[in-house]
Amino acid sequence: MKIKKPLFWDKERLSFLSILLFPFTIFIILSNILKKLQNQHNQSKHIKTICVGNIYVGGTGKTPLAIELYRIFKKLRRKTVFIKKFYNESIDEEILLKKEGHYISAKNGRLNALKKAITKKFNLAIFDDGLQDKSIDYNLRIVCFNKQNFVGNGFLIPAGPLREHITSLKDYDVVFLNGYGNNVKKKISRIKKINKEIKIFETTYHLVKEKKVNKKDRFVAFAGIGTPDNFKKTLDSHGFNVTKFLSYPDHYNYSDLDIKKIKQIAKSFKAKILTTEKDFLRIKNNNQLKNDKSNQIKFLKMKLEIKNEKNFINFLKSRI
Repeated sequence: MKIKKPLFWDKERLSFLSILLFPFTIFIILSNILKKLQNQHNQSKHIKTICVGNIYVGGTGKTPLAIELYRIFKKLRRKTVFIKKFYNESIDEEILLKKEGHYISAKNGRLNALKKAITKKFNLAIFDDGLQDKSIDYNLRIVCFNKQNFVGNGFLIPAGPLREHITSLKDYDVVFLNGYGNNVKKKISRIKKINKEIKIFETTYHLVKEKKVNKKDRFVAFAGIGTPDNFKKTLDSHGFNVTKFLSYPDHYNYSDLDIKKIKQIAKSFKAKILTTEKDFLRIKNNNQLKNDKSNQIKFLKMKLEIKNEKNFINFLKSRI
């Protein structure tokens, strides 16, 4: 069972727990220093590389952005492949990437996966996650943030949600601010103070094939993604009548009991059930779902829409 991230991680005000845990951030600092001392491998003679990662733990829109990049380069007729380090808990993301295009798992290391991509004559590799893997000299480094959480309280793990301090943005090329949130101009200004050369783009979410669902129905919706509120706000912005929304930790493993409870809640509201595609991929083999002849649980696909996409594509052409 996944544990939800601590609430104090995303509070801008300094908390007692952050102060208490601050000394333990030394382990992350030392780890980051050691990673920078790794030998870097530059494979750009054989293949170009883009890494879509984050410095905030989870829920920043990496995978949807990696998929959008793949679609862009497909139109540009580039032979592209996804590379992702294998984790049991992120099988849902692996399935989504495989549905979109070519995919190589990096269970034995990202560099070995990259060498395999070169052997298979791909000329572009998109890494879903991996900014903290300093063994590869990526041609383009993209850092994703969720507009709502941004850097949270600004502290490193375990005092806060950051894998690296925000000042590490001086080492990266592009920032994407994904989803929903306020004070975006203030966040952009903060980023530019660290790295005035960095390119910044924004995205919003929209639903794919939403017309297949009657918005006038009552819905109980649930999500176990990095930022579940993104799904809720997307449903609200598209006019869905959501009477109850349930949040779960990222990559949550739904038990039979969880699904049974969700169905009971929906029944009490006389509502239908909606979830994300990622969540549905984790529950489709659930016994409670297999035995449900009514197909009560439906999923909606969320797609990232890049603002000023033409500018972004022109930037990609100039760099890759």
